[in-house]
Amino acid sequence: MWLSRRAALAAVLAGAALLGGCGFAPAYGPGSAGNKLLGQVLVDAPAGRQTYLLTRQLESRLGRASTPAYALSVTLENGLEGVGLSATNVTGRVNLTARAQFTLREIGGDTALVQGTVESFTGYSTAGTPVATSAAARDAELRLMVILADMIVNRLLAASDKLP
Repeated sequence: MWLSRRAALAAVLAGAALLGGCGFAPAYGPGSAGNKLLGQVLVDAPAGRQTYLLTRQLESRLGRASTPAYALSVTLENGLEGVGLSATNVTGRVNLTARAQFTLREIGGDTALVQGTVESFTGYSTAGTPVATSAAARDAELRLMVILADMIVNRLLAASDKLP
């Protein structure tokens, strides 16, 4: 038993050494490029419920910009797809899909520093009462916007070392 614990400790230490050697660094660590984004990104004003939810999540991850260095524009496309049909052709489950195209620019500039597209989906049940179905739809919408915002922030963090 003692030998297996010792071997496990050696494996953990070897893994840590390999990780340190590959250039791995925390995204928000001291002096890291990810800090360039914190409190520095002004997200375009939301135009509806979904863009409001997306903007709220982006600001919670990146911080609300008081003196921004960057502007982030996001365009949403979404859809609904019935996926759970009963024998009587009644939809029992719906997938909510969305695609977000984003562009990060310097404030006052037109050149895209980072741009991309992320997409995902989430689902909800329509088998309950109309009130329950409406609540499930709103919850699915919120979950989908959180997923998209997290994907956008991850892409921005991955490219943050190339930002001015």
